Amino acid sequence: MKDLTLDHVTYVAGRTLLDDVSLTFPAGRVTALSGPSGSGKTTLLSIAGGLLPPTSGTASYAGSPTWTGTGDPRPEVAFVLQVYGLVPILSARENVSIALRARGTAPADADEHAEAALARFGIADLGERQVEELSGGQMQRVACARGFVVGAGVLLADEPTSELDEGNRGVVLAELREEAARGAVVVVATHDPAVVEACDVHFALDEGQLV
Repeated sequence: MKDLTLDHVTYVAGRTLLDDVSLTFPAGRVTALSGPSGSGKTTLLSIAGGLLPPTSGTASYAGSPTWTGTGDPRPEVAFVLQVYGLVPILSARENVSIALRARGTAPADADEHAEAALARFGIADLGERQVEELSGGQMQRVACARGFVVGAGVLLADEPTSELDEGNRGVVLAELREEAARGAVVVVATHDPAVVEACDVHFALDEGQLV
């Protein structure tokens, strides 16, 4: 199985947001990344997934750098973003389907897989709804469906349960575990002690450093 490794990663943007961080996110496990707001969790996920280049050090998956020079993640990396990143003018299903179409899946197949992904999170009935008609919790689950649908080797989720009640949080955690069970690297940035408790591995950040 292929791990995701950060080796002496430092990131400076006006101030030092990550300071010499080295860690390995193992494949086949759900890893929690915790820490207070401003501790560097989102920055670390962005570098790990290839959205940002480290100022120094390297982030690599299966032996190759995650940063490709464009700011677009490699095809084998999927994100669930804290800001959701959904397209307001599209329906819930279209927002999920687009992730597959971007990877070359035929539209009809992409739509079918999108329906199944929405069903995993208990929102199959919302497929036709415009994103702006959805609640925060519903949007969060659509964002999860979009991240999970591609079956990526690396799944990086930034606070994926922050808007959810206990029942739906349990659904998301169970689906994160399913992704790890098929061999994916699964990383969850979270403030929630219950989410940390449910994960297999735990790293804590404070002021850009591993605690």
